[in-house]
Amino acid sequence: MFAVTLAAATLLASSWLVAQVAVQGPIPHYGHKPASNKGPRAIGLIQLSPKGKARLTPIAIMMDGKFYDAGSYKAAPVPMALDFGIVYEGFRTGVSQGVFTITQPGQLNHVWIAEGTWLPAGEKAPEKSKKYSTPVIEDKDAPPVLHRRSDKADSDSGTDTDKDKKDQQKPAGTAPPPTPAPPETSKASASTSASASASNEPIEDPNRPRLRRGKPDSTTRREPFATFEPLTDAAPAGTVSPGTGKPDAKTAKDSAAASPQITFIPAISDASGPDPRPYSYDVKPAEEASYRSKMIALAATQLHAQATAATKEAATAQKTASARKSPPKSAGKLPKPAFDDVSLRIFDLSNSNEPVLVLSAKTHPAAGATESFEEPKEITLIARTNLEGELKKLFFSQTDSRHLDVSPRMELIDAVDADGDGRGELLFRRTSDNGSAYAIYRVTADGLWPLFEGTP
Repeated sequence: MFAVTLAAATLLASSWLVAQVAVQGPIPHYGHKPASNKGPRAIGLIQLSPKGKARLTPIAIMMDGKFYDAGSYKAAPVPMALDFGIVYEGFRTGVSQGVFTITQPGQLNHVWIAEGTWLPAGEKAPEKSKKYSTPVIEDKDAPPVLHRRSDKADSDSGTDTDKDKKDQQKPAGTAPPPTPAPPETSKASASTSASASASNEPIEDPNRPRLRRGKPDSTTRREPFATFEPLTDAAPAGTVSPGTGKPDAKTAKDSAAASPQITFIPAISDASGPDPRPYSYDVKPAEEASYRSKMIALAATQLHAQATAATKEAATAQKTASARKSPPKSAGKLPKPAFDDVSLRIFDLSNSNEPVLVLSAKTHPAAGATESFEEPKEITLIARTNLEGELKKLFFSQTDSRHLDVSPRMELIDAVDADGDGRGELLFRRTSDNGSAYAIYRVTADGLWPLFEGTP
């Protein structure tokens, strides 16, 4: 009886599974490792000026599953990621924005970049054709017309005319003198010219890996590399007030409103990469407001924990100091921080409907909470939801202009598929006291895994 019941249950389960596959298609396998992409796959950042000039800054290039600095990889002398005719496709959160084709690599302040043409998505490339001219149709029934040479043509060909007259004065039967053979110097100069033109042609290495390339333009004059000037048709990020050494917020705001800014778009070049997909996480306004309040509360908790740890460390150092005789003052209750310039972005990086939240903001203690002025902190918080729907911290950092050597400023650029596995990674610009560089991080269940971290 039990065997009959088990067989019937198995048959019903099999019938239900077949029906589900027939109606909904194949059931997805969660945790399935996507096909690996060995490269080459290059990541860059396109800069579009309001006047239409387009430039690209190389970031990283993946070869055999490993990431290298694209600004120096296989530079002979031009880096491989900035070779002529290489095509980059610009993306915003996984959605194609257009195509950038390199026309001239070069350097700006000893840093490799490239200029090129930008074709927005949905637009057709301009066709290059010859200028139309009205065809000349001859009338076969018209009488013949004699054409006379101009005086200038006669003067230019005077030597030929005199030669013809001398030939006519010669008696009949006299053979013309033999034409002398071309001198050897002419052959040598012709061969030299041919070799010089051949030397200007680029030498293709058959073993050199190839990124996505477009059709070469034979009419474009190519220089090995050029020296570029900074783009001057956009307002600077901040204007320094005279005598203070600090940015003037009002002047910077007015200049930004008067002049348009440069647009930055992450870009990828891959000859055989996967099809792109969006990495945005669609939420309703009420749900987004709930996520925002939760992220701000989590950021306040992280700030409180770091402040408490710093206070305990300072109290311990003050207590153990032999030079100080008075007892240390007890730290009061820490004030609740206030947040400004809050920006929240929500991604679905693995196509699993699990949101990854990135919060950036500026924070400072509440008014009247501190005795002296304290520079606002710039914070970056990355979190994801667990099975219970609660936020779990993956990364948190805070810094200011005086602590960039310890904690770099983290500026989120966008989510990109850096390794070509169909999943998105986070692209940041990291600013330290030595300068700025780019970094790519993979979001894991417990934190961030660095795929690439550039050096300034």
